[in-house]
Amino acid sequence: MRDLYPIFLKLKGRQCLVVGGGSIACRKIESLLECGPRVRVVAPDCDHAVWEMWMAGRIELARRMFRPEDLEGVFLVIAATNDEDVNRAIQAAARERGVLCNVVDKPDLCDFYVPAVIERGDLQIAISTNGKAPALAAALRNWLEEEIGPGYGNAVERLGKLRERVRVKYPNAPERRMEVLRRVAGSDALWAALRSRDPKALDAIMESWTSCSLD
Repeated sequence: MRDLYPIFLKLKGRQCLVVGGGSIACRKIESLLECGPRVRVVAPDCDHAVWEMWMAGRIELARRMFRPEDLEGVFLVIAATNDEDVNRAIQAAARERGVLCNVVDKPDLCDFYVPAVIERGDLQIAISTNGKAPALAAALRNWLEEEIGPGYGNAVERLGKLRERVRVKYPNAPERRMEVLRRVAGSDALWAALRSRDPKALDAIMESWTSCSLD
């Protein structure tokens, strides 16, 4: 059995909480904000960068110690303090309320891990080591970033448009839709263009599929 169920969470519009105001907390806040949630920060002291985010209206900020009631209405909490007792109190209060909790650098206290991620447009590749070797996950990400160029993001966008065409053409034939899309995504010409990192070659391949009859 796997210990982890791999998912991508939709956080847009949801309430998230970060406890802590140091440099690590700042990175976690920035990462959350990219996904569009409402972010509240609780910390007695905070770095200037966190203060600036509050001044810009990007986050809510409470300059005090954590209280269990801070978790009311929260979907996800990240504990990023340097006080283990506080972190454990956050984890216990979160579990009581059914709130997803991540305690930085404490895998045994986490409901989820934040993976190393590669992004190429709408293509996201997440790497996890089950919390055991985050440095290796980061090294793998760096390696894959060299291997997977920006063309992959372009391919995802174009294939998304093609998928809509296929759905319109074969509204009542799901097996036919899957057959066409698998043929495109697995074509030797597409993968040769991706490996070549030549945007013109990729555009030519994708354009040929976009304008084809799909039969």
